[in-house]
Amino acid sequence: MIRKTFLSAALAATAISFAAAPVMAGKSDDTLNWSTTREIDVALPYYNNTRELVVIGRHAWDNLLYRDTKTFEYKPLLAKSYKWVDNVTMDFVLREDVKFHNGQAMTADDVVATLNHVSSPDSGVLTKKNVSWMKSAEKTGKYSLRLHLKKPFPAALEFLSGPLAIFPANIWATAKKDAAGKPDYGTVAPIGTGPYKITKTTPGVGVTMETNKDYMSGSPKGKASIGKIVFRTVSDPEAQVAELLTGSLDWIWDIPKDKAEEMKAMGGTTIVNAPTMRISYIAMDRADRAKGTPFAKKLVRQAVAHAIDREAIATQLVGGSSKVIHSACFPTQFGCTQDVPQYGYNPGMAKKLLAKAGYPDGFETEIYAYRQREYTEAVIGYLKKIGIKANLKFQQYKALRGKVWEGQAPFHQMTWGSYSINDASAITSHFFTHGKDDYCRDDDVKGWLDTADTSTDSAVRKDNYHRALSRIQENLCWLPMFTYTKNYGFTKDLNFTPTADEIPRFFTASWK
Repeated sequence: MIRKTFLSAALAATAISFAAAPVMAGKSDDTLNWSTTREIDVALPYYNNTRELVVIGRHAWDNLLYRDTKTFEYKPLLAKSYKWVDNVTMDFVLREDVKFHNGQAMTADDVVATLNHVSSPDSGVLTKKNVSWMKSAEKTGKYSLRLHLKKPFPAALEFLSGPLAIFPANIWATAKKDAAGKPDYGTVAPIGTGPYKITKTTPGVGVTMETNKDYMSGSPKGKASIGKIVFRTVSDPEAQVAELLTGSLDWIWDIPKDKAEEMKAMGGTTIVNAPTMRISYIAMDRADRAKGTPFAKKLVRQAVAHAIDREAIATQLVGGSSKVIHSACFPTQFGCTQDVPQYGYNPGMAKKLLAKAGYPDGFETEIYAYRQREYTEAVIGYLKKIGIKANLKFQQYKALRGKVWEGQAPFHQMTWGSYSINDASAITSHFFTHGKDDYCRDDDVKGWLDTADTSTDSAVRKDNYHRALSRIQENLCWLPMFTYTKNYGFTKDLNFTPTADEIPRFFTASWK
């Protein structure tokens, strides 16, 4: 039945697939064809912040540093060395053998021009947090520069190894003017230094990249093995699956759990379930921002924590590599520790805590959510067993985010992906430093996080993150739930390893 269902889907989509792309794909013509449902209009880092462009950006552009996907160590990439001068100043010495895809040699002029451009207020960069911590960059030699920070920001290493792609210095002057006569920097040519170069961009359709044969030797990214990579938008997920099964696509992701299990049973393709940096959490209003909420009582928050079988949800609903977490961060992030107060599934204890809090018969509340309704419905089922009747308010993300920011969502289940930044400041400090998402409002926690976020001493950072994370779980402002997972499907001819930051690195992939 399974095989019949998918073969039928494949046949139904064949005409669409073959009309949109050549039949040949994969190892036979040394072309890796991959797809998602989203369209790409601008194939440039800084001016397109979709996940697809993040992926393409890491292939066509390089950064000063590179984060090793196994050790999480920061290694020189365009820079051959770096050092902290003080907690707001960094010095870099650049490689002297780097060329852009147009043949132009890279020097400090290019790096300085890029960093000063993207950090300027009128640059039009879409994701401001990627660049807003930089004050300015200055050239100190043909192959050296100094970077000034606005304030101490040790997570700079993570950003310098991720979203900060380097462009040629003269490229910004080539931007076309918009209707108001201002430069539209999203119109500049996609020229980087990466292991692949962009050779064709068709807005709304796809992007083609080919191996950069002049790529620098000794790069921690390695030498790309696959000759050509083609991204193509396929808006129908069923059609994506069909194209993978019929061979006109080599790689897809975000396959629903049930379909991934069916495809795995069929054989013919490789199906991998891998963890991602996105986590699920339940926030409870310790600070009583909503006024008069039961969640202002610690005993109620403890009852909720013991009432929910997080392990069962992670194992049975999320499935695959999903794991229960105990801290307000993703386990691999710098500063994240699971050595904090933990709350196991114990409905008997939950009932006693609820009675002690003054609710022997439970109470009625609203629970807000926006993603994976079935996960929150499972939470509602567990709460019902201890007397809490939780009415689901399922909303679009933007609507719920506004309600949260206004302090009107005292009990909500949401998710956070940390923008793939492997540092606790990208999550813990976002939620617990008295910002709009903070339903804890603990001054000590804020103080510890401020110290951890600004010290360049790794031991000091770890100690303060540990203090903050322990207090957060002691207060139970948050109930960390589980890690999300992602299902990947790809041809059996491909050697590919997923990473938790959800950035497929095809430059490390190869044909079998």
